[in-house]
This record gives sequence, C-alpha cells and structure tokens, in this order.
Amino acid sequence: MPESRSRTLTRRAFLSISASIFVAGCETTSGPNAPPPSPARPSRQLPLGLASDAELEARYAAVEDSGHLIPAVPFRDMDPKNYRQRVVDPTGEKPGTVIVDTANRFLYLTEPGGTAMRYGVGIGRDGFAWQGEGIVHWRQPWPRWKPPAEMIARQPSLEKYSVANGGMAPGIANPLGARALYIFQNNQDTLYRLHGTAEWRSIGKAASAGCVRLVNQDVIDLYRRVPHHARIVVHQSPLAV
Repeated sequence: MPESRSRTLTRRAFLSISASIFVAGCETTSGPNAPPPSPARPSRQLPLGLASDAELEARYAAVEDSGHLIPAVPFRDMDPKNYRQRVVDPTGEKPGTVIVDTANRFLYLTEPGGTAMRYGVGIGRDGFAWQGEGIVHWRQPWPRWKPPAEMIARQPSLEKYSVANGGMAPGIANPLGARALYIFQNNQDTLYRLHGTAEWRSIGKAASAGCVRLVNQDVIDLYRRVPHHARIVVHQSPLAV
C-alpha cells in the first residue's frame, strides 16, 4: 500500500475511534476501504461501552439492597470514562481475572471473547501500598468496617470502631459500602480491599484513605460477576489503554 494511503487510513481510523467516544450509539463507518472486523477480537472502533441516558439512569438509580437504601449516583456530574462499561480487553489476562490499573484508576474484569467490564475506581493511600498477584479469597455483602491499628493511631476517634469493639455496623455511612472483596496472597490477608463507597466524587481520584473503591452500584455489579476465588492482578504502572 502506498505510504500516503496508509497515512489516510490511519487518520480515518483515529477519527472514527475519537467519534465513538463522544457520540453515544454511533457505529463504525463502513465502505469499500474499511478493513473487515476480526472474528477473534472485537474491533477497537466499536463503541462497546457507550450507553444511552436511559440506560445510565437505570444503571445508577437509587436501589434498596438488603434493607439499605443506596442513593442514586449523579452520573452526569462524573467523567464518562468512569462509567461502568464493556471495552476491548487491554490486559491480555484470562477470562475471569480482576485487574486493577492503579495509575489509570480503572478496574477490569476480563470476559471470554476479548472484552472486559471496566469500572472507574478511586484509589486511597492504602491502594498504593500493594501490587502483584493474589486471589479474591473472601467476599462480604454489607461488611463491618474495622480500621487497622495504624489508622486508629492517626485518628484516635476511630477507636470505637476497632476490632476489639466490633467495628462499624454495615450501612451507607460505612467506608466499605455495599460490598467488599478481600485479597489474599499465599493464604495471607494482604489488607488490600476492593469495596463500595457512597463518595462518587472520589472515583477517578486519589483519596486520603482506603484501598480501591467503586460506587456502590458498580461494586454490586462486580460482586455478581467475579468468579469464586478469582485471580487478581494489581498494577501500579499504567496499562496501555
């Protein structure tokens, strides 16, 4: 192929991808020069994760769960990249693997067929303290929160929620939110958690405390999808997305 035509096709593909990010429901332009999609892997030009306002309203609506009322998430005030969405898998991991991209503030759950569910996450100080590979050893709906001794030393007012005192009761105000996934490595608790939060403004940001947080609606969705004893890989260096 002549070099000038190659540059034209490359620019056309770039513009097609850019348009798909900003226009909900758009489709890849077809034509005699368009390359056929790969049957083994979804085309990166397909807007896999884009949803209509109605779908997003339903996805982030208020919901009652186990007697707890979870408020609606004002998704229009969030960066759209942090919406839960299906994307082409950038990780290369086997289906059923959880991948945390700490630098880009994304969590992926890989699926068969080359796609992944991607969730926007917030990262706390503890979220930068661990990387590597482990398993989701324990999962808990509406967990009790028991701050570690180091946190209580920094904030003595949290003593009432210590392990000895039974922790904080489940609820919307609980820092672990609606669900918590506990990560173990070599049969040892890493103290690394994936958990819910009502603080939707913290998604996509580095917060002051905590591990990896998702809005409660997203952590409930993740909880339903994660296989038993799923493998988890945590990267502190950014993935190429």
